[in-house]
Amino acid sequence: MDPLPNPAPLASKLRNTLVRYHSIGDGEWRVAKKTKDATVWRKPSEEFSGYLYKAQGVVEDVTNRIVDHIRPGPYRLDWDSLMTSMDIMETFEENCCVMRYTTAGQLWNIIAPREFVDFSYTTSYEDGLLTCGISLDYGEVRPNFVRGFNHPCGWFCVPLKDSPGHSLLTGYIQTELRGMLPQSAVDTAMSSTLANFYSDLKKALKA
Repeated sequence: MDPLPNPAPLASKLRNTLVRYHSIGDGEWRVAKKTKDATVWRKPSEEFSGYLYKAQGVVEDVTNRIVDHIRPGPYRLDWDSLMTSMDIMETFEENCCVMRYTTAGQLWNIIAPREFVDFSYTTSYEDGLLTCGISLDYGEVRPNFVRGFNHPCGWFCVPLKDSPGHSLLTGYIQTELRGMLPQSAVDTAMSSTLANFYSDLKKALKA
């Protein structure tokens, strides 16, 4: 088990990595799924043998409220059907923490429940916000869970210029689920999970 990292350099590196992903040209992405709420693309990850996913959709609400529903905190468990528990293990500053969370089984339990320990950081970006995270090798793995690993992930949320009550939400996700899993099952689950994330989030914001 690694000790906790110094948060400031890790936060800075994480932000820079996400901004770099955000500047990848359209031609490098391939559409993986399209719904009325979001489009999901993917490209081979530079971090591991799976994919880096990009999801994007317009959400009807202000940036701060959307990000409050996504980042670690009381809202997330209420609406994210995939997340089954969340504990804040360490808080460094108001916008920086380490959280442990568990996810439900997926694809008729071909993908068993997973546990993650993530460093999370929220910061300003252009006129909006970026909330991002990366997994840490920290804390004991609980029984009945496989410990998954999130390579640099994050959500950019910026107000639409011509419609300030709406925000453009763009996510970058690359999750290594680990355990013995067929890659095709993981890819199917990831695309669907990201598309559902948008529809669930929209329902929660309207509630």
